Amino acid sequence: MKILAVESSAGPASCALAEEGRILASASVHTGLTHSQTLIPMVDAMLKNAGVLLEEVDLLAVAAGPGSFTGVRIGVAAVKGLAFAKGTPCIGVSTLAAMARVADGLPFDGVVCAAMDARCRQVYTALFDCEGGQISRRTPDEALPLEELEKRLISCNKSIFLVGDGAELCYNTFSARVPGLTLAPPRLQFQQAAGVAAEAAFGAGEAVSADRLQPVYLRLPQAERELRARQAAGTR
Repeated sequence: MKILAVESSAGPASCALAEEGRILASASVHTGLTHSQTLIPMVDAMLKNAGVLLEEVDLLAVAAGPGSFTGVRIGVAAVKGLAFAKGTPCIGVSTLAAMARVADGLPFDGVVCAAMDARCRQVYTALFDCEGGQISRRTPDEALPLEELEKRLISCNKSIFLVGDGAELCYNTFSARVPGLTLAPPRLQFQQAAGVAAEAAFGAGEAVSADRLQPVYLRLPQAERELRARQAAGTR
């Protein structure tokens, strides 16, 4: 089964083509251009370089959240657009679970902490157990204050591997107080479409049609949060 995966939930954007657990081709960009400018041309170029037609893809996968509201929407919309033409099934996977897939096969036993910077001293985060290079979910995706995540990591009483664009923030904030904390190297920290493909392969049975593919947000967009705050304060 060929899986075309897209990741645009944060600053970097990437795509990957995988088959039976092997990455056939991949591409990424982290230049500051908007994902709406780079994502589809990057996917098109990758497929051409791999000699694979879009019609040959069996499953389209996307990091459906959490993450940047705009980035997640662009990724989901791109996959919907690619899927509609041929009715290709789609699957939206957790951005955090896809990030944790970087630990697949690593000689590490402990807890993988996937963390994305959600601003305002919060992170989107989830914990995953890693034993013998196998990943299994430990906690659901959540938006947590840094202080709460610190408490949870201390209570794990295990070695902890930090991944994600919020990994460095977490490490700098509480590494002195959380024993066994390890920061993933830069090449493994950021979100990657290869992880989306790997996570999709484990959940391919949950594929849906393009019209049913939806983003997953853990909190309201900033504009809506500000509007509700003004309404609560009795202002317009």
